[in-house]
Amino acid sequence: MSTPVIDVHAHVLLPQVEALVAGLPGLAEAKALDARRNGPAALAVSGPMVRERIPQLTDPTVRLAAMDAQGVDVQLVSPSPSHYHYWADEETAEKLYRLANEATAAHCRAAPGRLRGLGLVPLQHPDHLVRALEHALDQGLLGVEISSHAPGRDLSDPAYEPFWSRAVETGALVFLHPFGCTLDERLDRWYLSNTVGQPVENAVALSHLIFSGVLDRHPGLTLIAAHGGGYLPTHIGRSDHAWSARSDAGAGCAHPPSSYLKRLYFDSLVHDPHVLRELVRVAGADRVLLGSDFPFDMGAEDPVGALRAARLPDHAFHAVSGGNASALLFKE
Repeated sequence: MSTPVIDVHAHVLLPQVEALVAGLPGLAEAKALDARRNGPAALAVSGPMVRERIPQLTDPTVRLAAMDAQGVDVQLVSPSPSHYHYWADEETAEKLYRLANEATAAHCRAAPGRLRGLGLVPLQHPDHLVRALEHALDQGLLGVEISSHAPGRDLSDPAYEPFWSRAVETGALVFLHPFGCTLDERLDRWYLSNTVGQPVENAVALSHLIFSGVLDRHPGLTLIAAHGGGYLPTHIGRSDHAWSARSDAGAGCAHPPSSYLKRLYFDSLVHDPHVLRELVRVAGADRVLLGSDFPFDMGAEDPVGALRAARLPDHAFHAVSGGNASALLFKE
């Protein structure tokens, strides 16, 4: 039996979540910040782009037809990062993650052999994270999706330690997918908020996990970084140099930063076959997973073709196209 082709980076839009937060204090301010970060030209393009993709984002039948056209057998479906709403108070945040988890699970139940799902947790409320993770798992989801930071907290924050521990204990997947870059208005033209902002946020978040020792304390953590981990894998030599040359850089983690790349997973969505080959080289062919960002315009319409363009050895191609993800999504 051949290994299925598995896309680990695909999104679902949940109108129920947006209806829940509509009109609540904090939403207008969050939207204003998002508008400042992206700029008017980007918003003018993004609105129609999302609207025309609503069927792919919400209708399982349309999703499955698109998967067939791409040659994708299985998707790991995660909520649109626009649903994070890390501004929400504790009561709203609990309602939000429960609704998101239940709605994502219901979407995936339309085709349980082909759609697996991830839920949400409120990073802004660390005391709720374990409960939210367990709720996601109780719905039959495989784990949760998180951003690169929450207001006032990076992923190195000690308050997150119980969450990492519980993720390891349960074998849950944690999908790191940034939403919003703290460089703010410096990236408000030419869609730099995404093209530069997403890789920056990935690199910063992963560096916090590495340099703070989170990955030393939780070596069994199964974390998948979107967008190939951003800039970090291709510039990891600079991190290694700082770790060895400076006492402040090397104080928090036990090993050279590059060694931790082989403990993480990365999706293949880097938009450049040479960068993909380098990602496979530094992380290992067993640590890269096919990802498309379905169905958004910054994704890969032909993720398998993009993988073929990297001209990897056969064993690496099959590992990335589905072998690695199969071991994570369908483990006993």
